[in-house]
Amino acid sequence: QVQLVESGGDLVQAGGSLTLSCTASGNIASINTMGWDRQAPGKQRDLVARITNDGISKYADSVKGRFTISRDNAENTVHLQMNSLKPEDTAVYYCVAGQLYGSVWLGSPTWGQGTQVTVSS
Repeated sequence: QVQLVESGGDLVQAGGSLTLSCTASGNIASINTMGWDRQAPGKQRDLVARITNDGISKYADSVKGRFTISRDNAENTVHLQMNSLKPEDTAVYYCVAGQLYGSVWLGSPTWGQGTQVTVSS
């Protein structure tokens, strides 16, 4: 079993920056991919970014060039550096970890509790 603890959500002005962090514990060996999804009010949860154990990353088109995902394998931590934030980035951001093959999770991934990011205009 994996546990995820997120931090870093906050209120920020448009154009500002914010860094989210997520630390995994427990059965770390079961993880080959960590990442972030987000869910805005009244909308579905969508992929933001993923990063594999080998450091291969993937981003949603809406955040490419503005967000950077990185991983510290020694600390079992993934970071999401968010720059040039826009009001439409406002959402609850969820850390996710598990075994990902292509775009399909093997079994059920583990989700964090979510952290609120609010971008004011």
